[in-house]
Amino acid sequence: MSRSFTEIPLTPLRKAISARMTHATQTIPHFRLVANIDVDCLLRWRTANTDGDPTKKISINDCLIKAVAVSLVDNPALNCQLTDTAIQRFQSADISVVIAVEGGLATPVVRGAESKSVTEISTTVKDFVERAGRNALKLSEVSGGSFCISNLGGYGIEQFDAIINAPQCAILAIGRAAPQVVADRGGEIRVATMLTCTLSVDHRAVDGAEASKFLHSLRNVIADPERLGRV
Repeated sequence: MSRSFTEIPLTPLRKAISARMTHATQTIPHFRLVANIDVDCLLRWRTANTDGDPTKKISINDCLIKAVAVSLVDNPALNCQLTDTAIQRFQSADISVVIAVEGGLATPVVRGAESKSVTEISTTVKDFVERAGRNALKLSEVSGGSFCISNLGGYGIEQFDAIINAPQCAILAIGRAAPQVVADRGGEIRVATMLTCTLSVDHRAVDGAEASKFLHSLRNVIADPERLGRV
């Protein structure tokens, strides 16, 4: 029985993504760690620092980029690239941000994210999104990142795994922030806004303890958002 279908030719972008993802899954020994993080303090901090100020429109993703950058400075073992002969650990957190574009993805880099304000990060990402949509990003803007973030929370996704973007050694997959019933260490029950983060790591360059320390640091930064510095 014949079936009707629409044939969509593979674009150069789709072919490039296919080749890179196939190579990554075949050659990188991934391991993954999952952390459920309470983001209520971060949400209150964002509201307190932006309420009534139209010049400071920052998203939770902007705040998370800065939080990741701060955590990478504290945990440089994950702020790295892997070459044939060495692990290159960077002093600056140059964070690739996955952006959906027609027919594929773009990964522009927020350079020196640890030294930028959250508002500066927000402005940078918005510019990337606008220019990515019209294929106007420069090659220099999509190469050289030391870590990657992919956030599908805006699509209602609670949790997912992401594939490492070589030569980087880690990528953080962020789901949606949603209310959950949780119990603290004393057994007290409350409702908290929880965010599920899945860290994919290249085991050739980073071990489980180092990856765990990064997620522990990220949790602490999000719980103490004053560490994000200026808005």
